[in-house]
Amino acid sequence: VWIDVTNSPHVPFFRPLIALLRERGHDVEVTARAFAQTLELLEDAGIEHAVVGPPHGGATRVGKTRAMASRLRALRTWGRDRRFDVALSHASHELQLAARSLGIPSAYAFDYEFARAQHTLGCRAATRIVVPDAIPHERLDRLGARARKVLRYPGLKEEYYLHGFQPDDRVLDELGLDREHVLAVVRTPPEVSLYHRHGNPLFDDVLERLGSEDGVQAVVLPRTTEQREAIAARRLPGLVIPERAVDALSLAAHADLVVSAGGTMNREAVALGTPVWTVFAERLGAVDERLVADGRLRLLATADDLTLEKRPTGAAPTTRDPVLMLDLMLSAPA
Repeated sequence: VWIDVTNSPHVPFFRPLIALLRERGHDVEVTARAFAQTLELLEDAGIEHAVVGPPHGGATRVGKTRAMASRLRALRTWGRDRRFDVALSHASHELQLAARSLGIPSAYAFDYEFARAQHTLGCRAATRIVVPDAIPHERLDRLGARARKVLRYPGLKEEYYLHGFQPDDRVLDELGLDREHVLAVVRTPPEVSLYHRHGNPLFDDVLERLGSEDGVQAVVLPRTTEQREAIAARRLPGLVIPERAVDALSLAAHADLVVSAGGTMNREAVALGTPVWTVFAERLGAVDERLVADGRLRLLATADDLTLEKRPTGAAPTTRDPVLMLDLMLSAPA
């Protein structure tokens, strides 16, 4: 089994699936791209991996196209003689393209349907597509995800990798946090993504309020070095900016609130039972639309709307058996 990991959220998604595959006696090899905290998280999870191809191509379409072409060549070369039976990814369209060129069946999972550039490539190249049941078929059809290829899972992808999760409070001490303070966890915008093209002034307002409010500490989790440097330059006393990847799941589980300009951390907080606001600046996907309608995810209009108070801890997360996810991804095409 060939698994390609290209972004930080893919590490927790595949961690239980890799363990299940090996329990079943399968051989698993993992390739990775240097982007965000992906490599650090793989190392922390003890997942052996090969870094293949160039890092992320940056924010421009030209840069992304050049990086994709280079990485695609590297993946083909790396995988050509390894006799893989199947290739699995979560939104790594490059793996699907490489696998198709090598005659390897592949499964392509994703849960945000408006990253159209990458998903159109991934859906057309894949032999199996795995998505949450919240995404309506007409949105998938526009991506080339024909119904015969598609399998759906209930709930959130995050609920599957939280199965058996127990939060670890050591992360609080590692970051030097005061447990008497209100703890906020903040995830920065995906500024290098083509689906996130515009600035987010609301996110700046959130940083300003959390960073200057008495009795509040906010751990900000940047995606890139540039984001980390820009946030640190603001010198807001209440902001804590880790130098490397941390146990973000445990951090979110212990937090009093989460504010995220992305998607995965929003849904992790929902599954963990932590109050969460989204400041995502682009169109919400069907999964988040459903969470908003159900009152499990809140849309933030202004930074003043945040509720900064301690909350009771100990709520059990909402989880699902990852065996279902793995079986869907290994299903033969219709």
